[in-house]
Amino acid sequence: MKIRSYAGITNPSFLLVHSELPALTFHKPKLTWTSTLRVPRNYERNFGLITRVQCSVADRTFASTSVSSSASKPKSVRLGRKQDDSSSLYSRPSLLEMKKERMANRAKVYEFLRGLGIIPDELDGLELPVTVEVMQERIDFLHKLGLTIEDINNYPLVLGCSVKKNMIPVLDYLGKLGVRKSTFTEFLRRYPQVLHASVVVDLAPVVKYLQGLDIKPNDIPRVLERYPEVLGFKLEGTMSTSVAYLVGIGVSRREVGGVLTRYPEILGMRVGRVIKPFVEYLQGLGIPRLAVARLIEKRPHILGFGLEERVKPNVESLLEFNVRRASLPSIIAQYPEIVGVDLIPKLLGQRSLLQSITDLGPEDFGTVVEKMPQVVSLSNTSMVKHVDFLKDCGISSQQVRDMVVGCPQVLALNLDIMKLSFDYFQMEMQRPLDDLVAFPAFFTYSLESTIKLRHKIVAKKGFKCSLSWLLNCSDEKFKERMNYDTIEMEEMEMMPSFDMNSLMEPRSNESDSEYEDSDDESI
Repeated sequence: MKIRSYAGITNPSFLLVHSELPALTFHKPKLTWTSTLRVPRNYERNFGLITRVQCSVADRTFASTSVSSSASKPKSVRLGRKQDDSSSLYSRPSLLEMKKERMANRAKVYEFLRGLGIIPDELDGLELPVTVEVMQERIDFLHKLGLTIEDINNYPLVLGCSVKKNMIPVLDYLGKLGVRKSTFTEFLRRYPQVLHASVVVDLAPVVKYLQGLDIKPNDIPRVLERYPEVLGFKLEGTMSTSVAYLVGIGVSRREVGGVLTRYPEILGMRVGRVIKPFVEYLQGLGIPRLAVARLIEKRPHILGFGLEERVKPNVESLLEFNVRRASLPSIIAQYPEIVGVDLIPKLLGQRSLLQSITDLGPEDFGTVVEKMPQVVSLSNTSMVKHVDFLKDCGISSQQVRDMVVGCPQVLALNLDIMKLSFDYFQMEMQRPLDDLVAFPAFFTYSLESTIKLRHKIVAKKGFKCSLSWLLNCSDEKFKERMNYDTIEMEEMEMMPSFDMNSLMEPRSNESDSEYEDSDDESI
Protein backbone atom coordinates (compact mmCIF):
# COMPACT_ATOMS: atom_id res chain seq x y z
CA MET A 1 0.00 0.00 0.00
CA LYS A 2 1.30 3.43 -0.98
CA ILE A 3 0.30 6.53 0.86
CA ARG A 4 0.91 9.90 -0.87
CA SER A 5 0.38 13.19 0.88
CA TYR A 6 0.11 16.68 -0.61
CA ALA A 7 0.11 19.90 1.30
CA GLY A 8 0.65 23.57 0.46
CA ILE A 9 -0.74 26.33 -1.71
CA THR A 10 -0.89 25.62 -5.41
CA ASN A 11 -0.69 27.68 -8.52
CA PRO A 12 -2.99 26.84 -11.44
CA SER A 13 -0.01 25.95 -13.59
CA PHE A 14 1.94 23.67 -11.29
CA LEU A 15 2.06 22.04 -7.87
CA LEU A 16 4.20 23.97 -5.46
CA VAL A 17 4.84 21.17 -2.99
CA HIS A 18 5.20 17.48 -3.72
CA SER A 19 6.10 15.02 -0.96
CA GLU A 20 6.09 11.29 -1.58
CA LEU A 21 6.41 8.56 1.09
CA PRO A 22 7.86 5.10 0.35
CA ALA A 23 5.66 1.98 0.10
CA LEU A 24 4.48 0.51 3.43
CA THR A 25 4.26 -3.14 4.37
CA PHE A 26 0.97 -4.87 5.21
CA HIS A 27 1.94 -6.16 8.58
CA LYS A 28 0.20 -4.17 11.24
CA PRO A 29 0.76 -0.78 9.98
CA LYS A 30 0.95 1.96 12.52
CA LEU A 31 0.15 5.15 10.80
CA THR A 32 0.35 8.50 12.48
CA TRP A 33 -0.54 11.65 10.50
CA THR A 34 0.48 15.08 11.64
CA SER A 35 0.05 18.27 9.63
CA THR A 36 0.90 21.71 10.85
CA LEU A 37 0.77 25.13 9.14
CA ARG A 38 3.25 27.68 10.39
CA VAL A 39 3.59 31.24 9.09
CA PRO A 40 6.57 32.98 10.60
CA ARG A 41 5.72 36.57 11.36
CA ASN A 42 8.87 38.07 9.95
CA TYR A 43 8.76 36.22 6.60
CA GLU A 44 5.11 36.35 5.84
CA ARG A 45 5.19 39.46 3.74
CA ASN A 46 8.21 38.61 1.62
CA PHE A 47 7.99 34.87 1.27
CA GLY A 48 4.32 33.97 1.51
CA LEU A 49 2.96 31.02 3.44
CA ILE A 50 5.16 28.14 4.38
CA THR A 51 3.49 24.75 4.91
CA ARG A 52 5.19 22.07 6.87
CA VAL A 53 3.90 18.50 6.61
CA GLN A 54 5.05 15.80 8.96
CA CYS A 55 4.16 12.14 8.47
CA SER A 56 5.17 9.26 10.74
CA VAL A 57 4.93 5.76 9.48
CA ALA A 58 6.32 2.83 11.40
CA ASP A 59 8.30 5.09 13.64
CA ARG A 60 9.78 6.86 10.64
CA THR A 61 9.15 10.51 10.23
CA PHE A 62 9.28 12.50 7.01
CA ALA A 63 8.95 16.27 6.69
CA SER A 64 8.16 18.46 3.74
CA THR A 65 8.27 22.25 3.51
CA SER A 66 6.64 24.28 0.79
CA VAL A 67 6.88 27.96 -0.28
CA SER A 68 4.15 29.73 -2.16
CA SER A 69 6.53 31.17 -4.78
CA SER A 70 8.39 29.42 -7.53
CA ALA A 71 11.37 31.73 -6.91
CA SER A 72 12.01 30.59 -3.36
CA LYS A 73 15.65 29.81 -3.88
CA PRO A 74 16.62 33.10 -5.47
CA LYS A 75 14.75 35.02 -2.81
CA SER A 76 16.53 33.11 -0.11
CA VAL A 77 19.80 34.09 -1.76
CA ARG A 78 18.80 37.70 -1.84
CA LEU A 79 17.84 37.49 1.75
CA GLY A 80 21.29 36.36 2.67
CA ARG A 81 22.88 39.20 0.66
CA LYS A 82 20.62 41.75 2.29
CA GLN A 83 21.59 40.52 5.69
CA ASP A 84 25.26 40.93 4.80
CA ASP A 85 24.67 44.45 3.48
CA SER A 86 22.70 45.38 6.54
CA SER A 87 25.48 44.36 8.77
CA SER A 88 28.08 46.24 6.66
CA LEU A 89 26.21 49.56 7.06
CA TYR A 90 26.99 49.56 10.72
CA SER A 91 30.69 49.40 9.90
CA ARG A 92 30.55 52.68 7.93
CA PRO A 93 30.88 56.09 9.68
CA SER A 94 27.65 57.81 10.57
CA LEU A 95 26.77 61.30 9.39
CA LEU A 96 27.78 62.68 12.74
CA GLU A 97 31.15 60.96 12.52
CA MET A 98 31.68 62.27 8.98
CA LYS A 99 30.85 65.78 10.15
CA LYS A 100 33.30 65.46 12.99
CA GLU A 101 35.97 64.28 10.56
CA ARG A 102 35.40 67.27 8.28
CA MET A 103 35.59 69.63 11.21
CA ALA A 104 38.82 68.02 12.29
CA ASN A 105 40.31 68.40 8.80
CA ARG A 106 39.22 72.04 8.59
CA ALA A 107 40.74 72.66 12.02
CA LYS A 108 44.05 71.30 10.72
CA VAL A 109 43.85 73.54 7.65
CA TYR A 110 43.03 76.57 9.84
CA GLU A 111 45.94 75.78 12.12
CA PHE A 112 48.20 75.56 9.07
CA LEU A 113 46.97 78.93 7.76
CA ARG A 114 47.42 80.62 11.12
CA GLY A 115 50.96 79.30 11.19
CA LEU A 116 51.60 81.21 7.96
CA GLY A 117 50.05 84.40 9.31
CA ILE A 118 46.77 84.03 7.42
CA ILE A 119 43.59 84.86 9.31
CA PRO A 120 40.95 82.27 8.32
CA ASP A 121 37.98 83.91 10.06
CA GLU A 122 36.20 84.72 6.78
CA LEU A 123 36.54 81.18 5.44
CA ASP A 124 33.95 79.47 7.64
CA GLY A 125 31.28 79.25 4.93
CA LEU A 126 33.73 78.52 2.11
CA GLU A 127 34.54 75.13 0.67
CA LEU A 128 38.21 74.49 1.32
CA PRO A 129 40.65 71.67 0.57
CA VAL A 130 40.31 68.82 3.04
CA THR A 131 44.06 68.42 3.34
CA VAL A 132 46.87 70.74 4.26
CA GLU A 133 48.83 69.56 1.21
CA VAL A 134 46.23 70.91 -1.25
CA MET A 135 46.03 74.21 0.63
CA GLN A 136 49.81 74.46 0.52
CA GLU A 137 49.64 74.00 -3.26
CA ARG A 138 47.23 76.93 -3.61
CA ILE A 139 49.30 79.23 -1.44
CA ASP A 140 52.49 78.34 -3.31
CA PHE A 141 50.79 79.14 -6.61
CA LEU A 142 49.60 82.52 -5.30
CA HIS A 143 53.14 83.25 -4.11
CA LYS A 144 54.45 82.51 -7.61
CA LEU A 145 52.04 85.14 -8.91
CA GLY A 146 53.63 87.65 -6.56
CA LEU A 147 50.90 87.79 -3.94
CA THR A 148 52.01 88.06 -0.33
CA ILE A 149 50.40 86.90 2.89
CA GLU A 150 49.14 90.44 3.33
CA ASP A 151 47.50 90.29 -0.09
CA ILE A 152 45.81 87.01 0.83
CA ASN A 153 44.58 88.48 4.11
CA ASN A 154 43.09 91.39 2.15
CA TYR A 155 41.00 88.88 0.21
CA PRO A 156 41.17 85.47 1.93
CA LEU A 157 38.34 84.10 -0.25
CA VAL A 158 40.98 83.57 -2.94
CA LEU A 159 41.92 80.43 -1.02
CA GLY A 160 38.65 78.91 -2.18
CA CYS A 161 39.85 78.96 -5.81
CA SER A 162 41.20 75.75 -7.26
CA VAL A 163 44.53 76.06 -9.04
CA LYS A 164 43.52 73.83 -11.94
CA LYS A 165 39.82 74.66 -12.19
CA ASN A 166 39.89 78.41 -11.49
CA MET A 167 43.27 80.12 -11.43
CA ILE A 168 45.04 78.60 -14.43
CA PRO A 169 42.10 78.94 -16.90
CA VAL A 170 41.56 82.60 -15.97
CA LEU A 171 45.24 83.53 -16.16
CA ASP A 172 45.67 81.67 -19.44
CA TYR A 173 42.74 83.62 -20.92
CA LEU A 174 44.16 86.96 -19.78
CA GLY A 175 47.54 86.02 -21.21
CA LYS A 176 46.02 85.15 -24.58
CA LEU A 177 44.29 88.53 -24.65
CA GLY A 178 47.67 90.19 -24.25
CA VAL A 179 47.67 91.11 -20.58
CA ARG A 180 51.32 91.13 -19.59
CA LYS A 181 52.46 88.61 -17.01
CA SER A 182 54.44 91.35 -15.32
CA THR A 183 51.12 93.02 -14.46
CA PHE A 184 49.42 89.92 -13.02
CA THR A 185 50.45 90.72 -9.46
CA GLU A 186 48.98 94.21 -9.43
CA PHE A 187 46.01 92.96 -11.48
CA LEU A 188 45.12 90.38 -8.83
CA ARG A 189 45.75 92.76 -5.97
CA ARG A 190 43.20 95.16 -7.40
CA TYR A 191 40.66 92.58 -8.52
CA PRO A 192 41.29 89.13 -6.98
CA GLN A 193 37.63 88.24 -7.61
CA VAL A 194 38.59 87.51 -11.21
CA LEU A 195 39.90 84.13 -10.06
CA HIS A 196 36.34 83.10 -9.21
CA ALA A 197 35.09 84.02 -12.69
CA SER A 198 34.14 81.74 -15.56
CA VAL A 199 36.02 82.53 -18.75
CA VAL A 200 33.06 81.70 -20.98
CA VAL A 201 30.23 83.07 -18.84
CA ASP A 202 31.84 86.10 -17.17
CA LEU A 203 35.02 87.29 -18.87
CA ALA A 204 34.60 86.73 -22.61
CA PRO A 205 31.27 88.66 -22.84
CA VAL A 206 32.83 91.73 -21.18
CA VAL A 207 35.77 91.70 -23.59
CA LYS A 208 33.39 91.43 -26.52
CA TYR A 209 31.37 94.35 -25.16
CA LEU A 210 34.49 96.52 -24.84
CA GLN A 211 35.37 95.81 -28.44
CA GLY A 212 31.85 96.88 -29.37
CA LEU A 213 32.60 100.29 -27.80
CA ASP A 214 35.29 100.82 -30.46
CA ILE A 215 38.16 99.97 -28.16
CA LYS A 216 40.81 98.53 -30.43
CA PRO A 217 41.68 94.85 -29.85
CA ASN A 218 45.30 95.83 -29.23
CA ASP A 219 44.16 98.27 -26.55
CA ILE A 220 41.98 95.78 -24.67
CA PRO A 221 44.91 94.39 -22.61
CA ARG A 222 45.97 97.89 -21.56
CA VAL A 223 42.40 98.72 -20.57
CA LEU A 224 42.20 95.58 -18.42
CA GLU A 225 45.59 96.25 -16.85
CA ARG A 226 44.58 99.78 -15.95
CA TYR A 227 41.09 98.95 -14.73
CA PRO A 228 40.69 95.21 -14.04
CA GLU A 229 37.49 95.84 -12.09
CA VAL A 230 35.69 96.26 -15.41
CA LEU A 231 35.58 92.48 -15.72
CA GLY A 232 33.05 92.36 -12.90
CA PHE A 233 30.55 94.83 -14.35
CA LYS A 234 27.18 93.94 -15.85
CA LEU A 235 26.96 94.67 -19.54
CA GLU A 236 23.66 96.49 -19.40
CA GLY A 237 24.35 98.31 -16.16
CA THR A 238 26.65 101.21 -15.37
CA MET A 239 28.84 100.73 -18.45
CA SER A 240 26.10 101.31 -20.98
CA THR A 241 24.50 104.26 -19.19
CA SER A 242 27.76 106.16 -18.68
CA VAL A 243 28.68 105.88 -22.35
CA ALA A 244 25.19 106.89 -23.46
CA TYR A 245 25.29 110.00 -21.25
CA LEU A 246 28.65 111.15 -22.59
CA VAL A 247 27.44 110.83 -26.16
CA GLY A 248 24.33 112.73 -25.17
CA ILE A 249 26.27 115.79 -23.94
CA GLY A 250 28.31 115.99 -27.12
CA VAL A 251 31.22 113.55 -26.86
CA SER A 252 31.82 112.35 -30.40
CA ARG A 253 30.75 108.75 -30.84
CA ARG A 254 33.92 107.98 -32.76
CA GLU A 255 35.95 109.31 -29.83
CA VAL A 256 34.32 107.03 -27.26
CA GLY A 257 36.82 104.24 -27.84
CA GLY A 258 39.75 106.57 -27.26
CA VAL A 259 38.16 108.13 -24.20
CA LEU A 260 37.57 104.73 -22.60
CA THR A 261 41.02 103.49 -23.57
CA ARG A 262 42.72 106.38 -21.80
CA TYR A 263 40.37 106.36 -18.81
CA PRO A 264 38.35 103.11 -18.56
CA GLU A 265 37.30 104.03 -15.03
CA ILE A 266 34.42 105.90 -16.67
CA LEU A 267 32.75 102.53 -17.24
CA GLY A 268 32.33 102.14 -13.49
CA MET A 269 31.01 105.64 -12.80
CA ARG A 270 27.35 106.16 -12.07
CA VAL A 271 25.82 108.88 -14.19
CA GLY A 272 23.52 110.28 -11.52
CA ARG A 273 26.10 110.31 -8.73
CA VAL A 274 29.35 111.16 -10.53
CA ILE A 275 29.30 112.19 -14.19
CA LYS A 276 26.17 114.32 -14.43
CA PRO A 277 26.84 116.41 -11.27
CA PHE A 278 30.40 117.08 -12.49
CA VAL A 279 29.25 118.20 -15.93
CA GLU A 280 26.49 120.40 -14.52
CA TYR A 281 28.87 122.03 -12.06
CA LEU A 282 31.28 123.03 -14.83
CA GLN A 283 28.35 124.37 -16.82
CA GLY A 284 27.32 126.39 -13.79
CA LEU A 285 30.77 128.01 -13.73
CA GLY A 286 30.23 129.22 -17.29
CA ILE A 287 31.75 126.48 -19.43
CA PRO A 288 29.37 125.52 -22.27
CA ARG A 289 28.24 121.90 -22.28
CA LEU A 290 29.87 121.20 -25.64
CA ALA A 291 33.14 122.62 -24.29
CA VAL A 292 32.83 120.24 -21.32
CA ALA A 293 32.37 117.38 -23.78
CA ARG A 294 35.54 118.44 -25.61
CA LEU A 295 37.43 118.60 -22.33
CA ILE A 296 36.34 115.06 -21.56
CA GLU A 297 37.46 113.92 -24.99
CA LYS A 298 40.92 115.40 -24.42
CA ARG A 299 41.25 114.81 -20.68
CA PRO A 300 38.78 112.06 -19.67
CA HIS A 301 40.54 111.62 -16.33
CA ILE A 302 38.99 114.87 -15.08
CA LEU A 303 35.81 112.89 -14.42
CA GLY A 304 37.73 111.15 -11.66
CA PHE A 305 38.25 114.34 -9.71
CA GLY A 306 36.03 114.22 -6.66
CA LEU A 307 33.45 116.96 -7.05
CA GLU A 308 32.78 117.58 -3.38
CA GLU A 309 36.17 116.51 -2.05
CA ARG A 310 38.42 118.32 -4.56
CA VAL A 311 36.81 120.33 -7.38
CA LYS A 312 34.58 122.67 -5.40
CA PRO A 313 37.21 123.39 -2.69
CA ASN A 314 39.82 124.15 -5.39
CA VAL A 315 37.52 126.61 -7.14
CA GLU A 316 36.99 128.41 -3.84
CA SER A 317 40.74 128.46 -3.28
CA LEU A 318 41.32 130.14 -6.64
CA LEU A 319 38.91 132.88 -5.67
CA GLU A 320 40.74 133.34 -2.36
CA PHE A 321 44.00 133.89 -4.28
CA ASN A 322 42.57 136.86 -6.21
CA VAL A 323 41.40 134.99 -9.29
CA ARG A 324 38.32 136.64 -10.76
CA ARG A 325 35.19 134.51 -10.92
CA ALA A 326 34.72 135.46 -14.57
CA SER A 327 38.09 133.90 -15.35
CA LEU A 328 37.26 130.49 -13.87
CA PRO A 329 35.87 129.00 -17.12
CA SER A 330 39.02 130.01 -19.02
CA ILE A 331 41.31 128.68 -16.29
CA ILE A 332 39.61 125.28 -16.14
CA ALA A 333 39.36 125.01 -19.93
CA GLN A 334 43.09 125.71 -20.30
CA TYR A 335 44.23 123.47 -17.46
CA PRO A 336 41.51 121.14 -16.13
CA GLU A 337 43.98 119.49 -13.77
CA ILE A 338 43.93 122.61 -11.61
CA VAL A 339 40.65 121.49 -10.06
CA GLY A 340 42.00 118.02 -9.31
CA VAL A 341 45.32 118.66 -7.57
CA ASP A 342 46.03 119.46 -3.93
CA LEU A 343 45.85 123.14 -4.81
CA ILE A 344 46.31 125.28 -1.71
CA PRO A 345 49.92 124.20 -0.97
CA LYS A 346 50.80 124.82 -4.63
CA LEU A 347 49.24 128.27 -4.67
CA LEU A 348 50.98 129.26 -1.44
CA GLY A 349 54.36 127.99 -2.63
CA GLN A 350 54.25 129.58 -6.09
CA ARG A 351 53.03 132.92 -4.81
CA SER A 352 55.76 133.03 -2.20
CA LEU A 353 58.48 132.16 -4.73
CA LEU A 354 57.37 134.68 -7.36
CA GLN A 355 57.13 137.34 -4.71
CA SER A 356 60.72 136.68 -3.67
CA ILE A 357 62.27 136.63 -7.19
CA THR A 358 60.10 139.20 -9.01
CA ASP A 359 58.42 141.28 -6.26
CA LEU A 360 55.07 139.97 -7.52
CA GLY A 361 52.10 141.14 -5.41
CA PRO A 362 49.08 139.03 -4.35
CA GLU A 363 46.78 140.61 -6.92
CA ASP A 364 49.36 140.18 -9.66
CA PHE A 365 49.63 136.51 -8.74
CA GLY A 366 45.91 136.11 -9.40
CA THR A 367 46.43 137.61 -12.86
CA VAL A 368 49.31 135.23 -13.55
CA VAL A 369 47.12 132.24 -12.68
CA GLU A 370 44.35 133.53 -14.93
CA LYS A 371 46.69 133.81 -17.92
CA MET A 372 48.63 130.61 -17.31
CA PRO A 373 47.02 128.31 -14.74
CA GLN A 374 49.79 125.76 -15.34
CA VAL A 375 52.00 128.01 -13.22
CA VAL A 376 50.75 126.15 -10.14
CA SER A 377 52.61 123.05 -11.34
CA LEU A 378 55.90 124.60 -12.49
CA SER A 379 59.02 123.57 -10.64
CA ASN A 380 60.78 126.16 -8.53
CA THR A 381 64.08 125.52 -10.26
CA SER A 382 62.61 126.18 -13.70
CA MET A 383 61.06 129.49 -12.67
CA VAL A 384 64.24 130.70 -11.04
CA LYS A 385 66.29 129.87 -14.16
CA HIS A 386 63.90 131.75 -16.43
CA VAL A 387 63.88 134.84 -14.22
CA ASP A 388 67.68 134.78 -14.05
CA PHE A 389 67.84 134.58 -17.86
CA LEU A 390 65.65 137.66 -18.28
CA LYS A 391 67.74 139.58 -15.78
CA ASP A 392 70.90 138.51 -17.60
CA CYS A 393 69.41 140.05 -20.74
CA GLY A 394 69.60 143.43 -18.97
CA ILE A 395 65.97 143.54 -17.89
CA SER A 396 65.37 145.01 -14.44
CA SER A 397 63.52 143.21 -11.65
CA GLN A 398 60.56 145.56 -12.06
CA GLN A 399 60.49 144.89 -15.80
CA VAL A 400 60.73 141.14 -15.22
CA ARG A 401 57.72 141.43 -12.94
CA ASP A 402 55.80 143.25 -15.66
CA MET A 403 56.80 140.60 -18.22
CA VAL A 404 55.69 137.76 -15.95
CA VAL A 405 52.35 139.45 -15.33
CA GLY A 406 51.92 140.20 -19.02
CA CYS A 407 52.97 136.78 -20.30
CA PRO A 408 53.58 134.14 -17.60
CA GLN A 409 54.63 131.69 -20.33
CA VAL A 410 58.12 133.23 -20.16
CA LEU A 411 58.53 131.17 -16.98
CA ALA A 412 58.00 127.88 -18.80
CA LEU A 413 59.41 128.12 -22.35
CA ASN A 414 62.47 126.27 -23.62
CA LEU A 415 65.43 128.32 -22.47
CA ASP A 416 67.65 127.45 -25.43
CA ILE A 417 65.02 128.67 -27.88
CA MET A 418 64.47 131.81 -25.82
CA LYS A 419 68.17 132.58 -26.04
CA LEU A 420 68.18 132.22 -29.83
CA SER A 421 65.13 134.46 -30.15
CA PHE A 422 66.69 137.10 -27.91
CA ASP A 423 69.92 137.07 -29.89
CA TYR A 424 67.97 137.69 -33.12
CA PHE A 425 65.92 140.42 -31.41
CA GLN A 426 69.06 142.15 -30.26
CA MET A 427 71.37 141.63 -33.24
CA GLU A 428 69.07 141.64 -36.30
CA MET A 429 65.96 143.49 -35.23
CA GLN A 430 67.96 145.91 -33.09
CA ARG A 431 64.99 146.92 -31.02
CA PRO A 432 65.09 148.44 -27.53
CA LEU A 433 64.46 146.21 -24.51
CA ASP A 434 61.33 148.22 -23.78
CA ASP A 435 59.71 146.64 -26.86
CA LEU A 436 60.41 143.22 -25.43
CA VAL A 437 59.10 144.20 -22.01
CA ALA A 438 55.95 145.58 -23.61
CA PHE A 439 55.37 142.37 -25.58
CA PRO A 440 56.95 139.43 -23.70
CA ALA A 441 54.88 137.03 -25.82
CA PHE A 442 57.61 137.57 -28.43
CA PHE A 443 59.31 134.50 -26.97
CA THR A 444 56.28 132.31 -27.70
CA TYR A 445 56.52 132.63 -31.49
CA SER A 446 58.60 130.46 -33.78
CA LEU A 447 61.86 132.14 -34.68
CA GLU A 448 62.25 130.60 -38.15
CA SER A 449 58.68 130.43 -39.44
CA THR A 450 57.27 133.61 -37.93
CA ILE A 451 59.68 136.12 -36.40
CA LYS A 452 62.40 136.13 -39.08
CA LEU A 453 59.98 135.92 -41.99
CA ARG A 454 57.73 138.77 -40.89
CA HIS A 455 60.59 140.98 -39.75
CA LYS A 456 62.15 140.81 -43.21
CA ILE A 457 58.86 141.70 -44.92
CA VAL A 458 58.18 144.65 -42.60
CA ALA A 459 61.75 145.90 -42.92
CA LYS A 460 61.45 145.79 -46.71
CA LYS A 461 58.18 147.75 -46.50
CA GLY A 462 59.83 150.28 -44.23
CA PHE A 463 57.11 149.95 -41.58
CA LYS A 464 57.79 150.94 -38.01
CA CYS A 465 55.55 148.80 -35.79
CA SER A 466 55.37 147.21 -32.37
CA LEU A 467 56.16 143.59 -31.79
CA SER A 468 52.50 143.01 -31.02
CA TRP A 469 51.37 144.38 -34.41
CA LEU A 470 54.05 142.31 -36.11
CA LEU A 471 53.39 138.96 -34.44
CA ASN A 472 49.99 138.83 -32.77
CA CYS A 473 47.94 137.84 -35.79
CA SER A 474 47.40 134.97 -38.17
CA ASP A 475 49.33 134.65 -41.43
CA GLU A 476 46.24 135.73 -43.36
CA LYS A 477 45.80 138.77 -41.17
CA PHE A 478 49.49 139.67 -41.54
CA LYS A 479 49.21 139.60 -45.35
CA GLU A 480 46.22 141.89 -45.09
CA ARG A 481 48.17 144.28 -42.91
CA MET A 482 50.90 144.49 -45.48
CA ASN A 483 48.39 146.26 -47.73
CA TYR A 484 47.79 148.99 -45.15
CA ASP A 485 49.07 152.50 -45.69
CA THR A 486 49.11 153.16 -41.97
CA ILE A 487 49.11 151.05 -38.80
CA GLU A 488 45.98 151.08 -36.69
CA MET A 489 46.69 151.65 -33.03
CA GLU A 490 43.96 149.33 -31.72
CA GLU A 491 45.59 146.43 -33.53
CA MET A 492 48.89 147.24 -31.89
CA GLU A 493 47.29 146.82 -28.46
CA MET A 494 45.97 143.33 -29.04
CA MET A 495 47.29 140.72 -26.65
CA PRO A 496 46.99 136.95 -26.90
CA SER A 497 44.27 135.39 -24.81
CA PHE A 498 42.44 132.09 -24.54
CA ASP A 499 39.37 131.74 -26.75
CA MET A 500 36.70 129.40 -25.39
CA ASN A 501 35.22 129.00 -28.86
CA SER A 502 38.41 127.31 -30.02
CA LEU A 503 37.62 124.48 -27.66
CA MET A 504 34.30 123.83 -29.36
CA GLU A 505 35.56 123.76 -32.92
CA PRO A 506 34.92 120.53 -34.89
CA ARG A 507 37.36 117.78 -34.14
CA SER A 508 40.08 116.93 -36.62
CA ASN A 509 40.09 113.61 -38.45
CA GLU A 510 42.72 112.30 -36.12
CA SER A 511 41.38 110.26 -33.24
CA ASP A 512 42.77 110.23 -29.74
CA SER A 513 41.99 106.53 -29.36
CA GLU A 514 45.62 105.48 -29.18
CA TYR A 515 46.48 104.35 -25.70
CA GLU A 516 48.52 106.69 -23.51
CA ASP A 517 50.19 105.63 -20.31
CA SER A 518 49.66 109.04 -18.73
CA ASP A 519 47.08 111.72 -19.18
CA ASP A 520 49.24 114.42 -17.68
CA GLU A 521 51.31 116.64 -19.89
CA SER A 522 54.51 118.22 -18.75
CA ILE A 523 54.67 121.96 -18.93
